[in-house]
Amino acid sequence: MPKPKSFTAWLKTHADQDNAIGDLARDVSRDPDWPSRKGLPGQHTYLEERGAISAAIETLERAWTQYEQYKAVQDK
Repeated sequence: MPKPKSFTAWLKTHADQDNAIGDLARDVSRDPDWPSRKGLPGQHTYLEERGAISAAIETLERAWTQYEQYKAVQDK
C-alpha cells in the first residue's frame, strides 16, 4: 500500500475545487515560504504571523481534519 501523501501534497490536490479549501490549496501552491514540514501548529502560526483572516485559519483546521480522515483510510 502506498504511503499517504503529506498534508501539503494532499492539500495541493484540492486546488481545482471551487471552495475555501481549494482557495487555500491555490494560495499554498503559490507560496514559496509555506512551512510544509511544520505540521498544523507551524502552519497555523505561519498564517497568523502573516495576518490571515480567521476564515483562512478555520479552513486550514478543516482541511487538517479532512487530511486526517484521508490518512486513516490510507493506513488501513
